[in-house]
Amino acid sequence: MNRFLVGDPVPWFQCNSTSNSNYNFSTVGGRYVVICFFASMTAESSVKAVSFFCQQMRWKFNDSDFCFFGVSVDPKDRELNRIQEMMPGIRFFWDFDLQVSKQYGALEFQDGNILYHPFTLILDPSLRVIANIPLIDPDVHNSIVSKIINTLPFIDDYAQVPLSAPILIVPRVFEPEFCQKLIKLYHENGGSESGFMREKNGNTIGIINNSFKRRQDYNIESEEIKSYIRSCLIRRLLPEIKKAFNYNVTRIERYIVACYDSESGGFFRPHRDNTTKATAHRRFAVTINLNTEEYEGGDLRFPEFGRKTYRAPTGGAVVFSCSLLHEATPVTKGIRYATLPFLYDDDAAKIREENQKFLIN
Repeated sequence: MNRFLVGDPVPWFQCNSTSNSNYNFSTVGGRYVVICFFASMTAESSVKAVSFFCQQMRWKFNDSDFCFFGVSVDPKDRELNRIQEMMPGIRFFWDFDLQVSKQYGALEFQDGNILYHPFTLILDPSLRVIANIPLIDPDVHNSIVSKIINTLPFIDDYAQVPLSAPILIVPRVFEPEFCQKLIKLYHENGGSESGFMREKNGNTIGIINNSFKRRQDYNIESEEIKSYIRSCLIRRLLPEIKKAFNYNVTRIERYIVACYDSESGGFFRPHRDNTTKATAHRRFAVTINLNTEEYEGGDLRFPEFGRKTYRAPTGGAVVFSCSLLHEATPVTKGIRYATLPFLYDDDAAKIREENQKFLIN
């Protein structure tokens, strides 16, 4: 049964939707989220609730401050076009196997029958419950939802105190001369289009999608340069991670020079770095800027903690948990160069080794 209380975090899931055949709910943080488990548009209460969201409240759902998701378990809703997404801000999940509804406690099994209990959750930008409203009487439901939504504070004030992302910024990890050497290495070798990992049919695959990420990467081949990067991290960064997070890093993944170019509007949409089997071992992500003063835009943002952006100085690092939702904002002028390793320990290395069988290149 649905037992969500105010302040509870909700579970993440992946599900077929009107906008994406494998929509990852963990990426929607950073705005108020309304998710309505209405079951089927054959019910009058569902029709009234969905119409309320798509008509009277339509103006609220702009994808920047608010977004809405409806959850249907009835294939006829899709086949007969009973509901359609309205962009921006209004989408529907096709939960025909009932997995999401079950995960969220909308189902009750009684005497061999499945009972569906419709309800709506209003979530804060960190995907924690603000309100849990049963969908029994649609008029009462709609009135309560309207009152709550219309009294919520501006998105950056949702916690009622100023928020900062739980990150670590460490200057002077690389010397300026070494930063220039890495940029020169990129120019000498060029970069290739950089993708990202997605889970599909239980496996992890690489995806290229320019609407989600635009970046070029050069994979460093020189053992001498990789050795120097390791020495800089070990001497200057890892002690700070131990002090700030009480974590002993023993492994480094990936030696690259990444390039975000303003000509293509280089960016990386909100994502988490450890949500697939082949990336589950990652513990910390590191962004070491190589030329901070030479570009505009291109900062880090952590949507669950407001719209504030973060930028390390040239040679400095931003360190954060791979579980945090984050994005690289578009570079609007110039070219941004950075080195982007992932860090983990020996226990996580065992997870990486075990999960390699799920990685499809």
